[in-house]
Amino acid sequence: MDLDFIVIGGGIAGVSAGARLSELGTVLLLEAEPALAYHASGRSAALYESRYGKDAVIALNIASRADHESLDGGVLSPRGLMILAAHGEEEAFAADIAAMELPRIPVEEAVAWVPVLDPSAIAGAAAHEDAWDIDTDRLVQHFARTIRAAGGAVRTGAPVTGIARTATGWEVTAGGETHAARQLVNAAGAWADRIAAMAGIDPIGITPLRRSVARIPAPGGHDVSRWPLLLGAGESWYAKPDAGALIVSPAEEDPVAEPHDAWPEDLVLAEGIARYQRFATEEVTRVTSSWAGLRSFSPDRLLVLGPDPVDPAFIWSAGQGGYGFQTAPAASRLVADLVAGRAPALDAGIVAALSPARFRRN
Repeated sequence: MDLDFIVIGGGIAGVSAGARLSELGTVLLLEAEPALAYHASGRSAALYESRYGKDAVIALNIASRADHESLDGGVLSPRGLMILAAHGEEEAFAADIAAMELPRIPVEEAVAWVPVLDPSAIAGAAAHEDAWDIDTDRLVQHFARTIRAAGGAVRTGAPVTGIARTATGWEVTAGGETHAARQLVNAAGAWADRIAAMAGIDPIGITPLRRSVARIPAPGGHDVSRWPLLLGAGESWYAKPDAGALIVSPAEEDPVAEPHDAWPEDLVLAEGIARYQRFATEEVTRVTSSWAGLRSFSPDRLLVLGPDPVDPAFIWSAGQGGYGFQTAPAASRLVADLVAGRAPALDAGIVAALSPARFRRN
C-alpha cells in the first residue's frame, strides 16, 4: 500500500516533521546512517535560548517553549547563559546583549558564578538564567515513537539512491527497496539540495558550514554542572558544561565543498581553546575528545519550511542552521499546518519569511 509521506532525514528536522505529519497519514522516515541524529543533530550544543537568532527564528523558539516543557515530561533542564567581552570587543558585546535582551552583570558576579574566569580579561559581562539544556536524545526518540505509534516506520541504514516523480506522488529507492508515497519531505540537512536535485526540484542553496568542538576536563577540578554556557562577544567562541567536563568551540562557520561526515582540524580546535583560555585562569592541558558537525544554512540564514511552490508534493524542512532543536516543535507544526491547509498559529509574515516560495520569485 502506498504511503502518505516519505521523510528523508533522521535528524531532529526529519523526526519532528514525521511525527507531526503522522497526524495526517502514514509516514516512512528514511535515514542513511545506522542511527537517528547521527550528523548535526547528534553533535549539537542544544541550548534553548528564546532570543537566539533572527526574528523568524525567535518566533519559532517562543512558539516551541510549551512543547519543550511538556513533551515526554519535558526535555529542558536549567543552564543559563553568560556573554563575555574582552577589551576591544565592547561594540560586538553591546549588539549581542541588545539583541538577546541580556542584562549586564558586574564582573565580580560573573566570577562568582564561574570561578575560573579572570576578571582582568573581562571588559563586560551579561547573563541570565532563562537558557536551558535540551535533552536531545529524549526529544528525538519521542518524535520517533510518535511516528511508530501512528502506524508509520523509521528505517535507519537506508541511504536514498533514487527518487522518481510519478502521477500520484513519488517513488524513493533506499536501502535496496523502493517505496511510494503521495508526498515527499526533504529533511536531509547538509544533503538537502542533493535530495532536491535527485527529485528534479531546483536546489535552494543550502550551504553546509563546519563547526568543531573539543571536550576538556573540568577546569581545576571544579564542579561545572551549574555553570552557564559561556559565549564570546560576536559568537566568537563558546564553552558549555557537559557530563562533568567542558565542551569548547571556536564557533567557526567554515563552508565545505561537499556534505560529508565532518571531522575537526587541530588548528581550528586550538583556536577555540585559545579564545576560551583568554578568559580563564586555569590552563587547558589536554583535550579528551573532539568532533565536528555541519550546520546547514539557507542563503538568508532562515529555515526553509513548507511545500515547494513549483511542486507542492515536495515539502522542505531544511536550513535549520544552529537552531534545529530549539525550533523543532513549532517548525514541525508549521510544516504540518501548511500541508494540511490549516491556518498556522504563527504570524503570516513569519510564515512567509520561512517559506520556500521566497527563493522561487523571479
